[in-house]
Amino acid sequence: MTTIDPAGDRPSRLRAVLPVLFTLGALAGAGVLGWWMWQAYMASPWTRDGTVRAYVVTVTPQISGRIVDLPIKGDQFVHKGDLLIVIEPDDFQIALANAEAAVARAKADLDNKQAEAQRRAELTAIAVSKEEQQSFAAVADMAAAAYQEALANRDQARLNLSRTRIVAPVDGYITNLLAQAGDYATSGQRVLSVVDSDSFWVDAYFEESVLNGIRVGDAAQVSLMAYPDKLKGHVTGIGRGIAVSNAQPDGSGLATVNPVFTWVRLAQRVPVRVVLDHVPPSVTLVAGLTATVSITGHADATPGTPPAAAPGPAPAP
Repeated sequence: MTTIDPAGDRPSRLRAVLPVLFTLGALAGAGVLGWWMWQAYMASPWTRDGTVRAYVVTVTPQISGRIVDLPIKGDQFVHKGDLLIVIEPDDFQIALANAEAAVARAKADLDNKQAEAQRRAELTAIAVSKEEQQSFAAVADMAAAAYQEALANRDQARLNLSRTRIVAPVDGYITNLLAQAGDYATSGQRVLSVVDSDSFWVDAYFEESVLNGIRVGDAAQVSLMAYPDKLKGHVTGIGRGIAVSNAQPDGSGLATVNPVFTWVRLAQRVPVRVVLDHVPPSVTLVAGLTATVSITGHADATPGTPPAAAPGPAPAP
């Protein structure tokens, strides 16, 4: 008669159960991880469609002339008021001198005409007629108008002379500098651009399905593709309009409506402006950089600041 040892069977049973336990544990861990990733992806607003933006000020001469001095270089940082361009001032100095001479001539003529009119006005009706008095008074008024015109021409000449020196309108970086000393600058045509260094922000394009979780003032985290640093910022604005291609008229005036598939609904993307709270010196912001933006904290609701996707109630009819 064969005797079965229960103690000898125990390791074999344990070896048979362990794979099942490991499988169940792996499935449970995968389920928890999947749930956490779903919550992070769907509940926490984030997008990889972000772009660094900045205001760019174009520098355009208001007068035409040859550039005689260009004390700047491309990508140089300049302070507001720094000299950028000097246009040859000789012609404008001569124009100012002529305008000042015209002012002196008009002033002398005005003084003479006013004195003549005053003398005629003091004579009796026997010595001068009323018509002659009025004629001399009108001549004096025309001389006064000519004097005012000369003053305006002088001010314009002085202003044109001041415009031969072009200074930086903001603190920022010179970009797209194509002009050189000796080039001819034409009034109204851009010579260079200045990227405002105090105006950088990030435009994050969020899908409309997550806008109800974004408020003005919410904390945000920005990750630039070019740098490993995580930058902190906050939401300062939510776009209130995007272009919609539907209903645009065709050549005959009929609305053009794009066909859609009922089982596919593409979420529109809405721009959300994020201002960076602090930028470390190791990060060089460049307008156009790609960024990933996530909302990390919600601001307290304040009166007059509804959720992004919740418009105000319609007025009663």
